[in-house]
Amino acid sequence: MAFPRSAVVALSLALVAPAPLQAQSLACSGTLLELQVQQQGTAAFDRFRFELGLEAEATSKAEALEQLNRRLAALRRVVAPLASGELTIPAPSSYRSGGGSSGPVRERISTSVSGQVSKTNYDALIQAAGRLPGVNLQGFTAQAAGASEAQLQSRLLREALAEGKRQAHATADALGLRRVQLLRIDQRGGGGIRPVPYGMAAARSFNPDEVRPPERSVSLALDYCLS
Repeated sequence: MAFPRSAVVALSLALVAPAPLQAQSLACSGTLLELQVQQQGTAAFDRFRFELGLEAEATSKAEALEQLNRRLAALRRVVAPLASGELTIPAPSSYRSGGGSSGPVRERISTSVSGQVSKTNYDALIQAAGRLPGVNLQGFTAQAAGASEAQLQSRLLREALAEGKRQAHATADALGLRRVQLLRIDQRGGGGIRPVPYGMAAARSFNPDEVRPPERSVSLALDYCLS
């Protein structure tokens, strides 16, 4: 499943002498048409990458660490049954706050818990983790499902080529030319799926289908010879 996409096209015309566009490119003895074509789309998704912040605070580092351990154990108990696969929990970091006119010195220790959760358990994990003390819901990022990324890439590439061909023929018609020859294809940027972070906000429930899906774009530089 894929969602609507947009196309952006820029073109330029140049009359050139017979010469290759670049190494191993065909020569053009007519009008050289250079196009920039971009297609964008979204991929179907079935899971999220989540990250939860966890903090503890006390008058001493030992007490803060003990509190963090208790909170981490409670967080593990509610998150592990809902998450898909292993959780990632880095070593904690600590710092001091307060002191002087701002009050007594406080020791703060923090870490994070990240992993993946299915669309089915999305809201349940938010509700369970969000109610625990010291837990911050730092965000959820939609992840492309199975072969949807490859399918989207293939579709966007076909559409970009088709759009380039359409623009080339339209330009040739406007100039009274009949022959359209593709000389060069240069695929630029696009990369892989671009995840879209989803910020959290207070609500009674969260619908995973309301989250923006991961996005991809394909950008082509196309050279045509019109004659």
